[in-house]
Amino acid sequence: MDRPHVTLKLATSLDGRIATTAGESRWITGEAARHEVQLMRSAVDAIMVGAGTVRADDPELLARIEPAPPKRALRVVLDTKFSLAPRGRLFAALPQAPLLVIGAHVEDGGAGQVAALEKAGAQTAKVAAQNGVVDASHALRVLASQGIKTVLVEGGGKLAASLIAQDLVDRLEWFRAPIVLGAEGRPSVAALALTALSEAPAFRRVAVRELGPDLWESYERI
Repeated sequence: MDRPHVTLKLATSLDGRIATTAGESRWITGEAARHEVQLMRSAVDAIMVGAGTVRADDPELLARIEPAPPKRALRVVLDTKFSLAPRGRLFAALPQAPLLVIGAHVEDGGAGQVAALEKAGAQTAKVAAQNGVVDASHALRVLASQGIKTVLVEGGGKLAASLIAQDLVDRLEWFRAPIVLGAEGRPSVAALALTALSEAPAFRRVAVRELGPDLWESYERI
């Protein structure tokens, strides 16, 4: 395999929503589920999110466990136009863990934005675009070239859809809270443009566990 092993983590309502229509998402799942996610973060080489998740949640993407893991995972943001502002908790945590921003387009003024990200301490990489956004497959190959063997993907819906559509998700860890947010809530997986059930990506469930009020299901790609 010329790319890392990819685990997609979803923390959703019963109806597969990751946030309300207003963007509120903390906390959908309970403390026990969140602790399991921290353990997952401590066991991988890289943690990946989309730029939309960074803007909405201002995450650190650090494994918050005691004692701290001996090596922090590389934090990766897919940001098509390198539009991410070099501030917030991701950048504040640079002394603790490296940050890589992967984009596809450098438009007018974009070179300055790339320079600003690098000046703030982030690494950057430019890859091909697919359907107007970062080609996730190309981004994963970049990570593989840096010795990354395992990636935990934490959001958002567009990134999840891109990875699933390209058959790049090897394992799915799904934490479900016993709440319903409705159709106006933000979906955990964006549009896949499927026209037939036979086209739907399929996974095999390998484990089901209860975590307090939440349900944790694990799936592997078929």
